[in-house]
Amino acid sequence: MDYQTLVAERRSIRGYKKDPVPKELIREIIEIAKGAPSSMNTQPWFFHVVTGEPLDRIREGNTERMLAGVKPQREIPTHEAYVGVHRQRQVDIAVKLFEAMGIERDDKARRQDWVMRGFRQFDAPVSIVMTYDKSLEPATIAHFDLGAVTYGLVLAAWERGLGTVINGQGIMQSAVVREHARIPDEQVIMTCIAMGYPDYDFEANEVKSDRTETDDIITFTGFD
Repeated sequence: MDYQTLVAERRSIRGYKKDPVPKELIREIIEIAKGAPSSMNTQPWFFHVVTGEPLDRIREGNTERMLAGVKPQREIPTHEAYVGVHRQRQVDIAVKLFEAMGIERDDKARRQDWVMRGFRQFDAPVSIVMTYDKSLEPATIAHFDLGAVTYGLVLAAWERGLGTVINGQGIMQSAVVREHARIPDEQVIMTCIAMGYPDYDFEANEVKSDRTETDDIITFTGFD
């Protein structure tokens, strides 16, 4: 698949088959992704690949804590409430997903279950927890580098028939993730990626988010 087609066709997958993903296929995908550029070749990323019982314990711990009202415990600074155009884009994709799934505005049970899917790693058979060395803090540059390697990973996965969704909800209760994924103390948890074979009977998997008009986000200086 050429790069332009790969980028255009890839979408976030939120419903997965239960089929296990071969360890060697995941290794192959990470081998490709780690070719991403990084600041001064620091390569600050670590990939913690979790499946089976440890992932089930993460799902359970995240769900129990969130339903009990435990405050989110992420290890990186976050901007909790979007406003303006950023909030509108967030709303737009939520509306598209709810419409695809037939979730009505007043259906509180299904809306809550949808939110909890994120804390359950979207019920995917694999979760890849992305971390970096704590020694790099303050780590804005490392965050940038992890973004690059993560995008490379989701593209490589898509080309091989696997779906992914980059999932900040999945590490909202980072203490749970750290325990069951056996994350070393000297690493900081940034995000996770749900991965598996897409279930194309799951309606939301047909949804692809819109992109802004290029003219709205680009300027040229010094050109004729």
